[in-house]
Amino acid sequence: MIRRHFRRPDHHVPELNMASLPDLIFTVLFFFMIVTHMRDVEKQVTYQVPAGTEVEKQQHKSSVVHIYIGKPLDGSSDNYLIQLNNRLATTADIARFIDSERQQMSAEDRERMVVSIEADRNVPMSIVNDVKQALRKSYALNISYAATERR
Repeated sequence: MIRRHFRRPDHHVPELNMASLPDLIFTVLFFFMIVTHMRDVEKQVTYQVPAGTEVEKQQHKSSVVHIYIGKPLDGSSDNYLIQLNNRLATTADIARFIDSERQQMSAEDRERMVVSIEADRNVPMSIVNDVKQALRKSYALNISYAATERR
């Protein structure tokens, strides 16, 4: 009886080519740098957005101006405050704020400018009405209210 010894061929695992890895990493990094929107307004008030049934997303976010109404973050008082960009304000400051925001927008964004009121669900309607009256005086007539979708 003849015994045959079969040789197993030596299998080598091919090495992974790492030459294109830095290019891939930088491509992904640039993608996220371009796509990511950094928040430029630090919120100084807390608010719980009310729930709604007919909620729509804003189409042109570059033409949206935000007004926040809520209690102070530090809990220093129980009064509701109005925040315009990075500062606390009163209803008398809204007209100047809207004018300065309009001047910073392009002509196309000015035409479709929307003021988004992000108010706490427990804010008295008198404060919201005061804000709306100030917006009406500054001819900011497109107003939306921020809400989460009720399920």
